[in-house]
Amino acid sequence: MAAMTNKDGTTTKKQKLDATTQEIQKFIDETNAEYERVHVLFEEQFWGTKMALQAGTYSTALLSATKEAMESFLGDEENLAKATRYAAAATAEQRTVLDCFARTFACYQMSSDAARKLRSAATAAEDALSDKRNKLGLGFADPETGAFVEKSSVGLRTTMRTADDEATRRAAWEGLRSIGPFVLEGGFCDLVKQRNALAKALGFEDFYDYKVTNAEGFGKAALFEKLDKLRAGSDGLLAAARDKLCAAKGEGAAEPWNTSYALAGETEKALDPYFPFEKSVEVWGRCFGALGISYKGATMSLDLLDRKHKYSNGFCHWPQPAWRKPDGSWQPSVTNFTSLADPKAVGSGKTALTTLMHEAGHAAHFSNIDQPSPLFSQERAPTSVAYAENQSMFLDSLCGDAAWRAAYCRDRAGKPLPFSLHEAELRATHDYAVFGLRGMLAVPYFEKALYELADADVTPANVAALADDVERELQGGLASRPLLSVPHILSDEASCYYHGYVLAEMSVHQTRDHFGGAAKIVDNPAVGTALADVYWRPGNSVPFLDLVEKLTGKPLSGDPWLAALAVPLEDHVAAERADYDAFVGGAKANGPVDLDMKILVVDGDELVADSEALGSFEAACAKFEAWVASRAA
Repeated sequence: MAAMTNKDGTTTKKQKLDATTQEIQKFIDETNAEYERVHVLFEEQFWGTKMALQAGTYSTALLSATKEAMESFLGDEENLAKATRYAAAATAEQRTVLDCFARTFACYQMSSDAARKLRSAATAAEDALSDKRNKLGLGFADPETGAFVEKSSVGLRTTMRTADDEATRRAAWEGLRSIGPFVLEGGFCDLVKQRNALAKALGFEDFYDYKVTNAEGFGKAALFEKLDKLRAGSDGLLAAARDKLCAAKGEGAAEPWNTSYALAGETEKALDPYFPFEKSVEVWGRCFGALGISYKGATMSLDLLDRKHKYSNGFCHWPQPAWRKPDGSWQPSVTNFTSLADPKAVGSGKTALTTLMHEAGHAAHFSNIDQPSPLFSQERAPTSVAYAENQSMFLDSLCGDAAWRAAYCRDRAGKPLPFSLHEAELRATHDYAVFGLRGMLAVPYFEKALYELADADVTPANVAALADDVERELQGGLASRPLLSVPHILSDEASCYYHGYVLAEMSVHQTRDHFGGAAKIVDNPAVGTALADVYWRPGNSVPFLDLVEKLTGKPLSGDPWLAALAVPLEDHVAAERADYDAFVGGAKANGPVDLDMKILVVDGDELVADSEALGSFEAACAKFEAWVASRAA
């Protein structure tokens, strides 16, 4: 853009600066607009294919094409060069945006035609495998009748947790374990090789090193230094827990199809009436409203019930990122998230509500990122996985607290969950909570070992054996949730990602300690304010580790998590009793729910409830409740 000239034909330094500033702003505006465009096109395909929608044009081919278009834009060398070059002459605010551009574009650079071809091939292979996996008919043969019982992966895990018959539990576990051979024979091994070839072509040690460096800003070696400390610190707890389980429940309790039932089978059934699924949306809304959480004008679509061909894992994505435009106007987010409830299954309501709290936590986080570009509020690299998961896991952690349960858990007659039942669950599970830590650790250790294999060793037999070996090493035996059934390992976005849950859980315990525990968190609007101001608003402009230290005053550490696991059972029960008594009268905030958002409850292509059309959040909840009742009848 040419600068204005003076009467004598000269151009002043200020005029040159103004012209340069305008040129830079034009680049920023065009980049923001184009990123929004390619992002929305990809996300529409992602939602349509994952939800198996029929109304609209959705396909794995279009998913691959829109993803490739988005990554082509992000990986454009000229965009990176301009962002870097313009930074020297930019205003302070422009420099903030250009720095985000440069960090983001650097994560997607394909340094050669060979790398670009490898990336394209890996994307196509992944989408083809994902399509096969979505169409896999999961389930198990009924031990008594031999009839095939169709269940999703979530349904199989629920069966393992609640079925009284051991043969049924084992059949469900074998059904879940069948995912491994299916994906291994369906192209997963070739996908691993393609991913590694791409990472090495870009100068990384392997695909895991590539993913963690882009997302977290530090490499694989630094990550596993942190994880190794957590692993070593929990070795003794794991051994003691397995010994106690076998002594208390018999050696059979350690079998992978029996462990979850041994820990929670009876209490899970007793708890079930206090987690009625049809009330889950209202419970989430009231809880988040009382915490002072606002969605800042967002529109949110919730697809909450399990069904055939639907993606078998909860997730939250943002077709429209939230951001602050140059004129100061606010662009609210548009959010899609899903869970997999079966209203007829015992335990499904509790699982679904926890998932809802988790995914709604993601949505709250990304709805509140207030930065001058949508690239600050997208979940891909350089956004830290741990940063994204910390928000959702902090909020879903409330579901297990006595204070939260006393306030929000009611049966269909309105009776509160009795403390005796909560205590029974504590006594059945507290001393074994280390199993959860080790199960989370197993996924990154498996993927680390997987991508460190030589290509010649990446065979179905070797990978299956590796998964079993890691389960035995990290969890003490074969896992209730087989590693090869974890959906994250198939997806490019979620592969080499699970360490984020581990780092986030470390942060969750540290953040909970900072606020003073559950009794100081539940119904406290200052918590929502603190989360929005410190954790959410910056987006990916500040490193995750810095944000944790800013809020809590301490560097991230696994010590609070390990300390929580080591609390003696009787001390834990006494503390939970005090929290329960403080909240048993019910939630402190019972007025109208105002989350500053529009909610759309959907079931695939069907619109179930629209809060805007119905006039209120509560009206949408009532319609959802009636719809669930009709489905469960």
